[in-house]
Amino acid sequence: MAVTVTTAAGATAQEHLKSLEASQIDNSIPAGTDFYHHVNKKWQEANPLTAEHARYGKFNVLSDSSEARVKDIVLNLAATNPQPGTVAFKVSTIYNQAMDSTRRNAEGAAPIQADLKKIENTPHEGMEDLFLWLHANYASPFFNAGIQENLANSKEYAMYVSGGGIGLGDRDYYLLNDKRNKEVREAYQKLIVKQMMNAGFKKKEANRIMKNVMKIETAIADSTWTREESRNIPAMYNPRTFAQLKAMYPAINWDRFFIETMEIPSPEQVIVTEIKTVKKANDLMASLTDREIKDYYLWKYVAQAAGKLSDNFTDAAFEFNKVMSGVQQQRPRWKRALGATESAMGEAVGQLYVEKYFPQSSKDYMIGLVENLRTALGKHILHLEWMSDDTKLNALKKLNAFTVKIGYPDKWKDYSSMEIDPKLSYYENMHNVSMWHQKEYLKKWGKPVDRAEWHMTPQTVNAYYNPMANEIVFPAAILQAPFFDPESSDAENYGGIGVVIGHEMTHGFDDQGRNFDAEGNMSDWWTPEDTEAFANLTKGLGAQFDAVEVLPGLYANGTYTMGENIADQGGLRVAMTAFLDSQKKKGVDISSETIEGFTPEQVFYMNYANLWGQNIRDEEIRSLTTGDVHSLGINRVNVTLRNLEPFLRAFNITEGQPMFRPAEERVIIW
Repeated sequence: MAVTVTTAAGATAQEHLKSLEASQIDNSIPAGTDFYHHVNKKWQEANPLTAEHARYGKFNVLSDSSEARVKDIVLNLAATNPQPGTVAFKVSTIYNQAMDSTRRNAEGAAPIQADLKKIENTPHEGMEDLFLWLHANYASPFFNAGIQENLANSKEYAMYVSGGGIGLGDRDYYLLNDKRNKEVREAYQKLIVKQMMNAGFKKKEANRIMKNVMKIETAIADSTWTREESRNIPAMYNPRTFAQLKAMYPAINWDRFFIETMEIPSPEQVIVTEIKTVKKANDLMASLTDREIKDYYLWKYVAQAAGKLSDNFTDAAFEFNKVMSGVQQQRPRWKRALGATESAMGEAVGQLYVEKYFPQSSKDYMIGLVENLRTALGKHILHLEWMSDDTKLNALKKLNAFTVKIGYPDKWKDYSSMEIDPKLSYYENMHNVSMWHQKEYLKKWGKPVDRAEWHMTPQTVNAYYNPMANEIVFPAAILQAPFFDPESSDAENYGGIGVVIGHEMTHGFDDQGRNFDAEGNMSDWWTPEDTEAFANLTKGLGAQFDAVEVLPGLYANGTYTMGENIADQGGLRVAMTAFLDSQKKKGVDISSETIEGFTPEQVFYMNYANLWGQNIRDEEIRSLTTGDVHSLGINRVNVTLRNLEPFLRAFNITEGQPMFRPAEERVIIW
């Protein structure tokens, strides 16, 4: 018997697979053996990696679709011969300059020579001025500083000072001496030398710069938090008075720093996120020679400029990327140009994207779906055996306070004050763009937090949860198959976008989100007993991922990926509840229904696995395992699903099969 849906006119129509293809399911790999490849193996074989990709999967397919649409929008704007000063003119100019390799190659490093000479020629008494100039305009040497919602009062902005200043991002690349980390470190050293030579320095000078950069960045890395430590949100909240900040880090002129780099008065309070790392920055600034500091500054400047200069700069960066990700070919120039255009004026492009590609019907569908998921998560909270009634009430309060944003912002950014001049070099224009964004960002200081602001463009294939606003956000571009399609079965849509919605909701209750209350303020609304029970559950879940060997000798990191793993499991459980409830409301008895030979529950789980189908290079696996808070796609499927009894039941997976996990070893959190 086939599932039927009732139309507005009262007629019935049979549901068919749309996001999934039945022919793609590989029955030579039983669901109980390896569910990920049962669903995705044929797609993987039909979509081998091309030279430009380190990984390619269903997310990339959607991103390609969105990218093609954006390219069409941008090229159409250019074809209208827009007038100077208009948004169309600015977008077109940025894209055209990014594409104009002839001009950029002819200019070479000329656009940055004056600034490099400024760094080189600064006398000792001008080193403080040089530091402030770099922080205000180009880079963040030694540490980072900026404004963000106050962790303790999300309605106001606070000033934060945090660690930073290392080019490789993760401390292990500098400190560990295994084969992979040494390989990355050597590639980074080669990159520094090559880029400094591209900038006009002799090889001997470039090598000196590289050695000083590595000395400084390694020292900073040694004081930096581990990946696991970085997940401890409460540990980041270290408020200090301005007087205390100056006493803690006397090598930095903080009065001048805030006034001259941010053009704001010295704040009464500063939140230091990583006390030890900022202390290391302070000590280095006090002890290093001018030559060492200048070399570090030269690299920081060139590194931020390289992607906006001639091809020899971008080619050098690509050689480094080959080592990091295994990719063999640069992305086409038009894709890189499009990325630059969107980073500059993303919402301007997004407004046109929404007008053309995002119907109101999709937004209406999502609104209903979100409320179904909210109701389902509420049921799960009420029935938790490990949580007390008092904490459940607070959890429900937080759930009911979720703000939901779908498709696009209610108010678009105004780019009228951004200046783009075709006579200037691409680097100069992009620097002006950067300074415009920085000015807009710093305008927030002293004002209430703008809860209407979006942190992704509508054309981005992604979604997010913001704990300090207690909001879930779904850009327009993710509302495409296999996540959502109005012609797909309900089972596919709930297994796709439904799980994504549940995933983002569950982030409000993961190992980091749980630290924030309904107002988005960091507060402990849990009883000690519930906190302990949660910690025990997360420890068990983490161990499941820690046990997975992703490459010979390399294991997944269940602690670092904890938040995403909790959200994946929560999204699956909550979306299934919402799906079953939706079918009851429609009067559909799914126990006796099929969709093209599959039960609705099977379709739900297969489309979830379908989302994560991809091919990936070993180098990218290593890189992601080091630096990505998300588990690899195969583990988001196989490790997560083994905990879910409804999944095991749907595919009749029993003891002895690899996908079976004994009941006593399963971990269920939300």
